[in-house]
Amino acid sequence: KGQAVLYQKSVESLKEEINQVEGIKRRGVIFSYLMRFKQICNHPSQFVKDGRYGESDSGKFQRLREICEVIANKQEKVLIFTQFKEMTEPLNAFLKEIFVKGGLVLHGATTVKKRAEMVEEFQSDGGPPYFVLSLKAGGTGLNLTAASHVFHFDRWWNPSVENQATDRAFRIGQK
Repeated sequence: KGQAVLYQKSVESLKEEINQVEGIKRRGVIFSYLMRFKQICNHPSQFVKDGRYGESDSGKFQRLREICEVIANKQEKVLIFTQFKEMTEPLNAFLKEIFVKGGLVLHGATTVKKRAEMVEEFQSDGGPPYFVLSLKAGGTGLNLTAASHVFHFDRWWNPSVENQATDRAFRIGQK
């Protein structure tokens, strides 16, 4: 409910603000609100920056739990992509509760050496059950075929970028 209220307040704020600007500034306002809406939809705490990230405050967190509990029970692996670096740690903490065992987190600040180590660890039998990746840092060049599931926690503007990321878990000839 709080998530919906925050979203609606932002819609009202956009209505007011958009009538006060013209031209290129109008486009900037629209873009900034689109980002705001994406953050609110992920979790209100991402937008308000309060650090709480309670499951009951986000419909996406609640749905992610439902899906990941099934994956955890099957002892399968999952990749979770997000476009926001600041969502990687809250997602990691949340997923750790579900899978009981910790997973991995990769974003733009992860060194090349560390990335290679993480990929090897994830790909190994008995390795971490999930891998949270920022879309831009983890969406290309990684072989993560140990994953049976891929989620895009938030949607990117360009579907081909998402497809490229999804392909980290699938290779031609793979069963």
